Amino acid sequence: MRHATRLHSAPEVKGRTIDGLPVRPSYVAVQRAAATEAEHPRATRDAVRRRARTPDILETIEVKSAVETLEPTKVKLTVEVDYDELKPSIDHAYEHIAEQVNIPGFRKGKVPPRIIDQRVGWGAVIEHAVNDGLSGFYRDALGETDLRPLAQPEIDVTDVPAKAGEGQLKFTAEVEVRPEIELPELSDVDLTVESTTVTDEDVAERMDALRERFGTLVGVDRPAVEGDYIVIDLKAVIGDEEVDSVSGVSYQIGSGNMLEGLDEALTGLSAGETTTFKAPLAGGDHEGKEADVTVTATSVKQRDLPEVDDDFAQLASEFDTLEELTDDLKTQVAGIKTSNQAVTARDALMEKLLETVEVPVPTGVVEAEVHRHLESESRLQDDEHRAEVTADATKAIKNQILLDTLAEKLKVQVSQGELVEYLVSASQQYGMEPSEFIQTLEQGGQIPAMVGEVARSKALAVALRQIEVKDSDGNVVDLSEFIGSDETDEAQQALNDAMAQAQAAGEAEEPETSEPAKA
Repeated sequence: MRHATRLHSAPEVKGRTIDGLPVRPSYVAVQRAAATEAEHPRATRDAVRRRARTPDILETIEVKSAVETLEPTKVKLTVEVDYDELKPSIDHAYEHIAEQVNIPGFRKGKVPPRIIDQRVGWGAVIEHAVNDGLSGFYRDALGETDLRPLAQPEIDVTDVPAKAGEGQLKFTAEVEVRPEIELPELSDVDLTVESTTVTDEDVAERMDALRERFGTLVGVDRPAVEGDYIVIDLKAVIGDEEVDSVSGVSYQIGSGNMLEGLDEALTGLSAGETTTFKAPLAGGDHEGKEADVTVTATSVKQRDLPEVDDDFAQLASEFDTLEELTDDLKTQVAGIKTSNQAVTARDALMEKLLETVEVPVPTGVVEAEVHRHLESESRLQDDEHRAEVTADATKAIKNQILLDTLAEKLKVQVSQGELVEYLVSASQQYGMEPSEFIQTLEQGGQIPAMVGEVARSKALAVALRQIEVKDSDGNVVDLSEFIGSDETDEAQQALNDAMAQAQAAGEAEEPETSEPAKA
């Protein structure tokens, strides 16, 4: 989103769009990667290292600024820039204009400022200077505050120097910011997760799932029941128009992955029988519209499962006996339950924090996100969908604000390895090579946003280290396998710092190459 500069007291300065201002961070859900840095190609690591280096110190300009809180998520910055601080931008404006204008008696780039003032006008010079330096002045004003912008600002220039050598630049910037929220003491949070005790029902469920994989479909001469597989012909009609039809599709009753009401319509239907029902269409040009659906069952089949014995163990696994297979299934279930404890604890912590903390949400950021989403789907006029997207965007932004605050409170640091893991995982989701994916992010300036994503995810893990999690039997749960430890983080950070210093030293000592001498 781009915001125009409005200029009030200086009519000679025309409105311009400001580039280079802070952009809204992404609101992508965070997932932990499973790869390790050692598995990544060197090009991937090098790309991340380039972005992970400490940035060069930028020259800052001292500006006078004041902050007025308009809303819990919106502030107004009033900024004053003295003429001396604006002068470098004015000098640059003169140089740029001198290169663009044709004035008899002067070469391009050599036109003196007084001639530019006479022929072009001071208004054009100050317009160029203000628009050239405004983003930097805004950034410097932000640097004097603890504000954390969530969007681009709306800049309003209220005063500019009336002539060379005197006056000052004044402007205001209204911007939506991350609100200040008070988090509870993590040590006071109680979390309970399910026990990892493996029951006979757990093993039986796992065994049945394995039997399903090796079962066979057998035709039956009876009415269909839940779980049966039916080959169907289906036709949908709206009014007198047939809008969709399929033939010979296999469908399992109870799966619920086709039309609403189809499971009920097929239950009790025998091969060769037909029935009709009404249902909203799930896709296509008529998505959401109610249609008259006719469905015919051409065959009914049930899945016959193999007997649970040693022969089945040998068929379905690497084990020779049913006892060995059963023990392995118990181990699998225990592992799944242990992993689920970490996921449950993370989700429960997030839910408790949201219940405890009131998180104001910046409406402008929500509206911008909703508009972007609907525009990408060409559904800007779909009010019902807008309401759904608004609810989702509000929740996502609220979660991000909470996690950003938590990460800041816990002083979460993202190691190079953690960033690489996340980027490699994300590249797989997009079907891209890691090095190509990271290069694309670099070109778009999105690496810092990715660091933020990893920090939010890590914040919950670090927070869980401060909470005593118990299972439903009252036992304290050790989640260190999934959430790591502070000691491990410190060791990793020390290693990263040492590697960065060694790399910097190596680059400083690298001799410059020169052209070979010609004979």
